[in-house]
This record gives sequence, C-alpha cells and structure tokens, in this order.
Amino acid sequence: MPTFKIRRAEERGTAEHGWLHARFTFSFADYYEPKHCGFHSLVVMNNDLIEPGGGFGTHPHDNAEIFTYVISGELEHKDSMGNGSIIKPGHLQYMSAGDGVFHSEFNPSNDNQVELYQIWMLPNQRGGKPIYEEKELDKDKVNNDIKILFSEDGHDDSTPIRQNATIGFGQIDRGNALVIEPNNQYPHAWIQIISGTSTLENYELNKADGIGIENLNKNLTIQSTEDCDFFIFRLSGN
Repeated sequence: MPTFKIRRAEERGTAEHGWLHARFTFSFADYYEPKHCGFHSLVVMNNDLIEPGGGFGTHPHDNAEIFTYVISGELEHKDSMGNGSIIKPGHLQYMSAGDGVFHSEFNPSNDNQVELYQIWMLPNQRGGKPIYEEKELDKDKVNNDIKILFSEDGHDDSTPIRQNATIGFGQIDRGNALVIEPNNQYPHAWIQIISGTSTLENYELNKADGIGIENLNKNLTIQSTEDCDFFIFRLSGN
C-alpha cells in the first residue's frame, strides 16, 4: 500500500536576507531538518521571493539537474554557456549542470518582486556537457490533465533529462479530479502544489504544500476544491 509524507507550507525552513525571502521544503544551506533531506533523487524544493534588483551573483554548479519555474514577476538568467534570457511567469527553465557551469539570476525589475520555485534533482550519471532549455507552460492546453514536461527518454514530446524520472505539470479546474496511476518504473511520487487547493487520500493540500508518496501501487485520485496547479515528480527510487 502507498505511504504518504506530507510537508506543509507553514512548516518549511526559512531564510531572510533582505532581498531574498526563501522557503525550503527540504534541508538546504544552513537549514537542516533530518526528517526532510530530500525525497529519493529530488533534493531541493525552494520557493523564493526576490525583491526588485536582488539576486544571486555568478556562482558554480555541477552534477545537478536544476529547474526554475517563475510564478510571478521576471527572472534574468545568464550563464557560462552563453545563454541569457528573461524567464517570465509560466516559463520553466532546465539547466543540467553536468561537469560544471556558472550562472547568475537576478530580478531585473525596479518595482516588482519575483516569485519562483527552484528545484534540484540528482543526476543518474556524473559529468557530461551542460545543457540549457526553457519551456513555456501553456496551461490552457493542459486543461484537467497532467502534461509530461521532462523524462529520461524524451517520450510524449518531453525534454530528456539525466535522471530516471518524469516531471509533469498538472492543472485541475474546481470540482474536477484526476487519477494518478501506478507505474512500475516510477514507484514513488512527489506532488508540489503551486496554487489552489485539492485533496488526495483524505489529505487536504493547499498552496505550497507538498506530499511524497512511497510505493504508489494503486490508483490515487486528486480532487480539486478550487482551481489547482501542481508539479508531479515520478521517481524510480534509484
């Protein structure tokens, strides 16, 4: 039977740096919570609010699959691969750090905050050439469904990543429901609520709540009590 691990938004770790207001689902930097040190290959789930003009100066990464989703505002990205872009709301950036990459992230606005999620997964292979891609989520085309955005093999027009996992974006209108089916290749799952409210197996899930599912071996129904957007990570456990 599946087992569940709930992570409430209000229980997350925090960091306040004036220009940055961060919430950590898992242990990160100076925040350590032994009960929440990632979920299989999913190791970082940070919800950041960056003040106008604030940001992260040029810094390195290696051997990490990094995903950045902008909820509101805009984020300026530059990296050592020569990429430079303004990530807008509803856009999802993928950067596979491979054997090493430098990048910076700033809020270019003089007036508006930017809210985002930054998500890290461990790769299933070390090294390799860094990779960059940006995707726009067309929510109208998802429409009470789950769209697979990333996968190891690139199936269903998804972008290949260096991990035996899939990342999907789900959207449910109020009063509707979706069935999450078991998959032997990906027996575990993490659902992160971006907006709205839903229920899953008697758990009410609100904005910024997350829930881990171990041994997802039966159909589970996620029911929306108001319009709801979420990410779902299907994980192999390796």
